[in-house]
Amino acid sequence: MSSCLVCLGTISSPLLYHPRCAKSFFGSTRIPKIDIEMGKLHTAALAMVGTTTLSGVQKKISLGLSTDRKTLQVAVDGGRYIFKPQTEVFPQLPQIEHLTMRLAMLSGIEIAVSGLIEADGQMCFLARRFDRREDGSKVRQEDFCQLAQQRPAEKYSGSGELCARLIKQYASEPPLELRKLFEQMLFSWWVGNGDLHLKNLSLYIDESQIVRLTPAYDLVATVLLIADEELAMPIMGRQKNLLRTSWHKFARYCDLPDRVFESVVARQIAALPKALELIQRSSLKQETQEALALHLGARTAVLQASPGSKL
Repeated sequence: MSSCLVCLGTISSPLLYHPRCAKSFFGSTRIPKIDIEMGKLHTAALAMVGTTTLSGVQKKISLGLSTDRKTLQVAVDGGRYIFKPQTEVFPQLPQIEHLTMRLAMLSGIEIAVSGLIEADGQMCFLARRFDRREDGSKVRQEDFCQLAQQRPAEKYSGSGELCARLIKQYASEPPLELRKLFEQMLFSWWVGNGDLHLKNLSLYIDESQIVRLTPAYDLVATVLLIADEELAMPIMGRQKNLLRTSWHKFARYCDLPDRVFESVVARQIAALPKALELIQRSSLKQETQEALALHLGARTAVLQASPGSKL
C-alpha cells in the first residue's frame, strides 16, 4: 500500500492517485506526462520573469495541458498549473509543501488544488491555478502587497493587523474573510510556516462578483528547512514566542467574537491526531516526520494552555 499523491490517503500500488483525485486535479483519470527537460528548467524559469514569480531558490514554471490532456508543457501565457521541482538547497521541499497544504485542508482551510507529480524520477509539486479560467483568461486578483500599495520587495513589511485592515477595506463580506484570515495565520504559526508574507495572501473576485480571500497557496512548513524560523509578519507586535493570549488579542482585532476564537482554536487543537497520521503517510524522511510531529505537539500545547500558564 502507498499514499495518493494528492490526498495522501491509502492507495493500492502501482496507482499514484485515487481516480477522484486525478480527475479533480487534471480533469481526467488519465495522468498527463510532463514535457519539460529538467536540465533546461532554469532557462525556462528565467523566460517567465514578470509572468511567474521566482522566489529564492525555488523555481516556479507555468505549465498548461495539451488539447488532448495527455501532456503538461511549458506555457508562458495562460498556463493553468504551477510546477515546482526539487531543489539542491532544500531537499524534499516539494514533499514538505504538499504535506503542509494537506495539513491546512485538514485544519479546515480552503487550499489550491495541488499534489505531487513525478518528473525525471523526481517528485515535484504541482498546483492548479485558481486565477485562470478554463480558457486561460485571468481572474481578477490582487495580493496584499498590491492592496497595501507596497513594492514586491516590501512583501515582508506587513503585519497581521495590516492584513485585517485590508480585508475590512476591500472584502465584500469582511466578517467571513477576517475569520478565514485568522484561521490561515493561526495555522501558519501552528505548522511552522515562516513565509506567509503579503504576496502570499490575495483577494479575488469570484464568479458571483464577490471579493473574497483566495484559496491558500505557497504554504510551507519552513521550520523543517530553516533553523529558528519565525513568522514572516508580526501578530500584535510579535513574530515569535506567541501565546494563546496573543492569538486572542489578534482575534479581537479581527472583530471575531470570543466564541468564534474558541471554536477556531479548538478545531486546530483537535486536528493534531489526524495531522500526525497524515505526516506518517507522507514520503518525508523519518527524522523530518518526527521533527514536524514534535513541532505540532509543542504548538498545540501552547494553544491548550490556560491564560495564567507560563506557556
